[in-house]
Amino acid sequence: MKDIKRIIAKQLEKSIEKLEWTVIMDALEYPPNPEMGDLALPCFKLSKVLRKSPVMIADSLAESLNVDIVERCESKSGYLNILLNRKYMVNNILKGVIDKKYEFGKNDEFAGKTVCIDYSAPNIAKPFHIGHLRSTVIGHSIRRLHEFRGYKCVGINHLGDWGTQFGKLIVAYKNWSSRQLVEEKGTEELVRIYVKFHAEAEKDSSLNDQARKWFSKLEKKDEEAVALWEWFKQISLIDIEKTYKVLDISFDSYAGESFYNDKMEPVIEELKQKNLLINSDGAMIVSLEEYNMPPCLIVKSDGSTLYATRDITAAIYRKNTYDFDKCIYVTATAQDLHFKQWFKVVELMGYEWAKDLIHVGFGMVSLGGAKLATREGNIIYLDDLFKEASKRVLAIINEKNPDMEDKEQKAQDIGVGAIVFSDLSNNRIKDIDFSWEDSLNFDGSTGPYVQYTYARACSVLRKAGLSDDEINMDGIKSNHMTNDDEFVLLKTLSLFNEKIDQALKDLEPSCISRYLIDVCMAFNKFYNCHTILNAQENKKFRILLTAAVKYVIGNGLYIIGLKRTERV
Repeated sequence: MKDIKRIIAKQLEKSIEKLEWTVIMDALEYPPNPEMGDLALPCFKLSKVLRKSPVMIADSLAESLNVDIVERCESKSGYLNILLNRKYMVNNILKGVIDKKYEFGKNDEFAGKTVCIDYSAPNIAKPFHIGHLRSTVIGHSIRRLHEFRGYKCVGINHLGDWGTQFGKLIVAYKNWSSRQLVEEKGTEELVRIYVKFHAEAEKDSSLNDQARKWFSKLEKKDEEAVALWEWFKQISLIDIEKTYKVLDISFDSYAGESFYNDKMEPVIEELKQKNLLINSDGAMIVSLEEYNMPPCLIVKSDGSTLYATRDITAAIYRKNTYDFDKCIYVTATAQDLHFKQWFKVVELMGYEWAKDLIHVGFGMVSLGGAKLATREGNIIYLDDLFKEASKRVLAIINEKNPDMEDKEQKAQDIGVGAIVFSDLSNNRIKDIDFSWEDSLNFDGSTGPYVQYTYARACSVLRKAGLSDDEINMDGIKSNHMTNDDEFVLLKTLSLFNEKIDQALKDLEPSCISRYLIDVCMAFNKFYNCHTILNAQENKKFRILLTAAVKYVIGNGLYIIGLKRTERV
């Protein structure tokens, strides 16, 4: 549809000399009611530029718009309503999808450009929980959106593998656990003793003193402390990788907080050399008062560094290593100020690429209205959530299709898909109060509905005996006419490229999730109202329309990280 809008806008530009076609194209919109046309141009804003009434402008444009892709247009109440030529839609939109198949929607607009995407970033020695899911699936979808536009993508998992919590964990391990227990139970055991530490520390404050001493040993590279830390990290990564495997997610770099331990001192020295550091009660800060922000704390009074120090160091390292055109950070909106502060510090250091640092915020996840907190045990672990979702789907499969092959894997694909889609169907900035019922709802506008519709399209094509290689436009007449349901479905499919562009511009995967629901609804109406394989005159066309649905839904599922389920 983007190409169609461009052609119409360029034609209209000839009649609106004071406006460029790009402005006209942006003004074109989709009417809420098909009776109002396939496209509409509101002429109210144009009246200010052209010094004519909206009605007069619409009347004039209706007379002058003469292009093959337009069947007819009419002026109504200050709107130019445009009806498209259905034959053109078949010859161009359908052909475009069928020719490209699973490549449809991809282009090389940003080939040669690199984007670093920092997402997921779980804490070592803590299991994945529902709070980590948002950064993981939003970031992964943003990565795939960039891939669809030709970017070279570098996925970075900035692991939380450093900090005072490791001193606490060492104390907890020595007091209440053993090597055998940790080897047997993995992260579950590390969480148990971490929670126990905080409970016991409320009664015995000396435990905190011990923890500080052990972390100090770790900083000084004490052999025992480092060995335990590396072991905890190894145990955690094994469990973390299991979660990523279920989600079909991988990263190009796992350089976490500890990776930058020996790289911060030169950055601190650079801040000093550029006269940006100020001594404040023994701490070193960068004043941001001029920019209406609190100071950015670089070094604490005890000499230890902070997140901002590491983030600045990491950004410089990534620019030197990957020479990125954009570096995106996917974290909660609660960290907005933190990112604004250190982005500004990078700018003050004289790095012009500071403008290429982007924070993609998302809303917080709560449980029963309460903040998630490992130390209090107010957590739902992803592993438990995935198992419960898979269990519920398997029960449905056993009831409706007990002989299905590989049903345990399909149950996992659909169950996990339900959880991911539930997250990505919301605007990312929206806060979410987690509920089992909402996340595992398989009715309505859900992941299983989209995956089921994809499987339905695949089933039609299997029954038609057509492989992807055999699907082509041969035999489709150039003057083929479509009924209303077919045309609505074609129009919906034609929006895919625009939806990708919008999702990429806004860094908003929910654009794709909601669009997939629109495609599914249009296809299922067509499927339920018209025969496909037994059609007399339109059999080939309807099979191709079904194939186009398969490719568009399949690519949409890929972008948001759901499995393409060919059989359900």
